[in-house]
Amino acid sequence: MEMIREYADWFYLIGAVLFILTLRGLSGPKTAIAGNRYGMIAMAIAVMTTFFVAENPVVWMIIGAMVLGAIVGIARARTVPMTQMPETVALMHSLVGLAAVLIAVAAIIHNNKLIELGPDLLAANGVNFHEMSRVHLFELFVGCFVGAITFTASVFAYGKLAAKKWAKTISGAWVKPVQAIIFIAMLGFGVHFFLTGNMTSFWAMTGLALAFGWVWIAPVGGGDMPVVVSLLNSFSGWAAAGIGFTLENNMLIVAGSLVGSSGAILSYIMCKAMNRSIINVLFGGAMGGTAAPTAGAGEQVQRNHRSGSADDAGFLMSNADSVVIVPGYGMAQGRAQNAVKELANILKEQGVTVRFAIHPVAGRMPGHMNVLLAEADVPYEDILEMDEINSDFPATDVVLVIGANDVVNPAAKDDPTSPIYGMPILEAHKARTIMVIKRSMATGYAGLDNDLFYNDKTMMIFGDAKKVVEDMTKAINGTGH
Repeated sequence: MEMIREYADWFYLIGAVLFILTLRGLSGPKTAIAGNRYGMIAMAIAVMTTFFVAENPVVWMIIGAMVLGAIVGIARARTVPMTQMPETVALMHSLVGLAAVLIAVAAIIHNNKLIELGPDLLAANGVNFHEMSRVHLFELFVGCFVGAITFTASVFAYGKLAAKKWAKTISGAWVKPVQAIIFIAMLGFGVHFFLTGNMTSFWAMTGLALAFGWVWIAPVGGGDMPVVVSLLNSFSGWAAAGIGFTLENNMLIVAGSLVGSSGAILSYIMCKAMNRSIINVLFGGAMGGTAAPTAGAGEQVQRNHRSGSADDAGFLMSNADSVVIVPGYGMAQGRAQNAVKELANILKEQGVTVRFAIHPVAGRMPGHMNVLLAEADVPYEDILEMDEINSDFPATDVVLVIGANDVVNPAAKDDPTSPIYGMPILEAHKARTIMVIKRSMATGYAGLDNDLFYNDKTMMIFGDAKKVVEDMTKAINGTGH
């Protein structure tokens, strides 16, 4: 134990290096497994080192919390379906924010208890106590309010992604003034706490931060939720880093900074892919833009479309030279990834070139479609990002869109009045034939109708994604004999 305490900084350094290797590994699908392993080893080192260097730890409480957390985590990991992964990620972010708040509260209460005992009594018991410096108060101020915002914002994001009734989108002219009032009041109480150490101001700041997290995310349009999940990931990292300074834990500072910076970079990349600024996404319209409307807003105009069967689609694909599959949330909802993999294999056996096209914001969280396809063991080399495959669509015989809407909407290119105008899309409309699997002609998560569905080259195939894809595979097998 003494050796661990003596070399704690070295253990933390090793853990920090492993966390950096984790991010490097997670940057590509082929190295993702190794990256995850580096992260697990780093976290184990961090936890064990902190456990041994802590002064007078309450062992039973720490071990009990770790065991309970492990049970819940393992159970959730084994049972969560891929359709619920986005809300699970959002819920995990909320726990990081809550932990930051609780640590800040504990640190301040502990400090105040020591003040009440008095310096003479503390000195008699061998405790060398100094009141919290301005630096420590600032660290608590930042860690607590960022953590509180992260907590309630993540809880709301979880509710919205899980379609909970209590996670209702709010809108109206009153929203932005209320957001501004709460934010300014939160900062005001926070600054007063920083300058005076007043506990009343601390509690007021914390309560307002919790309220702000809710009203901040509640107006965000459904189509922007992938960016919100990514940004909350960043916030959870910065909250952890802020509390790391309070606890004087170098490992927590490094790990939190890595999570915070990587989440911020990913949020920027996703906003760029949507041709939106991060301010426009989070405060839709506040900087002169227009927020993406929520699903179900307005009435849908009746337009003519062409529909077909799975047999028709199977015949067309089996006679094509090249097929590009564009997966969306409908594939996740129908748990169709394994059926899609089987369809791709059957087409390849018949000499068809099959590839998958992924948009940066497809699904309900960053990398959602990549995770689904990896789960089905789709070869990494068959999965191409938007920038890699867009130039190939004009020479593609058939594009099969499975449950995607907004990421293939030509309005982003053609309609200056559309809320998504200027957003880079997968240019599926340029292919020779387009086939779209959907349950109905309802709008996508962003609430926008899609001109692609009414294109003369488009054939709509209605039904559950998994069942339709399985029927396509059967039809192709039938034509192959």
